[in-house]
Amino acid sequence: MFNLIKKDLVIQKSQILLFIPFIMFFAIFGDHMSPFFIFLISSLYIPLNGYIYDEQVESNILLNSLPYLRKEIVAAKYIGSVVYMILSIVVASIILYIFDFSFTFRDVAIAAGLFFIFTAVAFPLFYVLKPGYIGVAALSGLVVFAILLSPVLEFIEKHLTSITEFITSLSTTALYLSGAAISIGLFLVSWIVSQMIYQRKVF
Repeated sequence: MFNLIKKDLVIQKSQILLFIPFIMFFAIFGDHMSPFFIFLISSLYIPLNGYIYDEQVESNILLNSLPYLRKEIVAAKYIGSVVYMILSIVVASIILYIFDFSFTFRDVAIAAGLFFIFTAVAFPLFYVLKPGYIGVAALSGLVVFAILLSPVLEFIEKHLTSITEFITSLSTTALYLSGAAISIGLFLVSWIVSQMIYQRKVF
């Protein structure tokens, strides 16, 4: 399974070379952007590129001809995405620190939680979508996610006061732990759903 996880890193050599300039651009010109969004974009960079590349070269056909179980192929995608999320956030943190871009642990925690939620929704869809649509769906989904996030939070804050009052009544520790539990729980459910879809998929 380690080789399956490493595959996404190996096949994306050219894209990964662009990763640091990509984050530097946000660090220099992204003063108006929330740090958590920069971390979110960074954490999704390798996993989304991996799915898009797999679609372009039809690597699932090759993978299914190798001695790997289908559940191992799916597991490698999910475990690998978490590994690359952590590495990407570490690199992004170093770059933002060097460029004196202010951020806090709260920004990292929010980005990680949103990463788990976004991938929980997106990964099963990638196994359902027809070839040629994954790249468009990934980019469109990320744009829609970014556009709707703030309005949705503002709507909840203004109109669903009982929810906001409950959230604000929680301690910081309880808030982080409950957020982590929900986002990771959705991620694990998504993993199971993807396993079921992939087991029945015909290549």
